[in-house]
Amino acid sequence: MSDAAETTRITEEDRLRADLYNFLGLLLSGPPDRMILDQTAQLNGDDTELGQGIATLAKLARLTKPASVTSEFNRLFIGLGRGELLPYASYYLTGFLNEKPLAALRQDMTARGLARADNVFEPEDNIASLLEMMGAMIVGRFGTPASLEQQKSFFNKHIAPWAGHFFSDLEAAKGSVFYVPVGTVGRCFMQIESEGFRMSA
Repeated sequence: MSDAAETTRITEEDRLRADLYNFLGLLLSGPPDRMILDQTAQLNGDDTELGQGIATLAKLARLTKPASVTSEFNRLFIGLGRGELLPYASYYLTGFLNEKPLAALRQDMTARGLARADNVFEPEDNIASLLEMMGAMIVGRFGTPASLEQQKSFFNKHIAPWAGHFFSDLEAAKGSVFYVPVGTVGRCFMQIESEGFRMSA
């Protein structure tokens, strides 16, 4: 199938959803560099809570230096021994790392032909990986775009039970400055997605 035909199969709304999943995944996979901060600074929000979160994030991106956001990222997610937050489904759902939620995710990944990249050593159930997988499924980065039912199943099983709670924790974390609006955007987006999937039933 030609690229043009492939593109027309994905609605503008779905492309925007995938972009937001990928953007959040990028910000949560590692500290943003100068280029990502500059791109983030160009974003515009609106009067919704999500839009205000995006506007605040853009403003902070204009004011934030890569070194300070790297320090913040390390405090939040890495730290000495561990960061302030553990962004893993297993931890949020069971209190421990590498538990049943990770095993269930690995089964689903295998069924969908997804695999952890060779240069990634973190468990696959970290929030950044899950958001990037969701974005990839929507646009079909690794094959045919996932149907709405497939997206809903993956989201409800692996993201919905805990991601909103994680993003709320990120908003309230002592070490959060740049990541406060990342938490706001994520929390609002998870609510929108949950409601959209519920209405599609």
